Amino acid sequence: MSDRYTGQRRALIGTMQERGIRDLNVLRAFDEVRRHEFLPDAVRHRAYEDAPVPIGHGQTASQPSLQALYMQVLDLRRDDKVLEIGTGCGFQTAVLAKLVDRVYSVERIRELSIRSREKLDELRISNVALMVGDGTIGWSRYAPFDAILVAAAAPDVPQPLLDQLAPGGRMLIPVGGRDTQQLMLITREADGFSEREVTACTFVPLLGRFGWMDAPRA
Repeated sequence: MSDRYTGQRRALIGTMQERGIRDLNVLRAFDEVRRHEFLPDAVRHRAYEDAPVPIGHGQTASQPSLQALYMQVLDLRRDDKVLEIGTGCGFQTAVLAKLVDRVYSVERIRELSIRSREKLDELRISNVALMVGDGTIGWSRYAPFDAILVAAAAPDVPQPLLDQLAPGGRMLIPVGGRDTQQLMLITREADGFSEREVTACTFVPLLGRFGWMDAPRA
């Protein structure tokens, strides 16, 4: 369905392809989910920039090509059960819902979770469960997960998230300091976990019991 942002959205898809996104299912999902609908009115005009955008409460909606890279590297399959840490504005959640059967998403800021739930319900996206809580603890009730996406940076990989990976499960998480991190792909193997560095990145801190304990000072 066409809208006033169609041209900008298609241009963003082209930029994502130039930056190495080749998974057609991922590109199609990003084309189908309208990012502008998830952003605050004040920044809606920036919806189709390939850049992070502020969404309030000191949080950002991540750069679309980086979100797409997450999904491409994780090699998501339709029957996967996915845990997302950091619901944020709900855009990535909605894209995931196009790609897999079930999405479980944890957000520590209640107002963002409520706003995301309202938008997902409005769009009749029904294969997503949301929870307000400490994302570093995960969501053990629905574990194990085939894939875990962490949209905030941790000093180390939280043990509860490792514990909640299914055999063969994959997790992408930014690990490092407050300012810069490495995006790490963690895979649960038969005899433990393997790690691979994907790319350098910069994310807001992952706050919680198994992450950073306090927000950075302004």
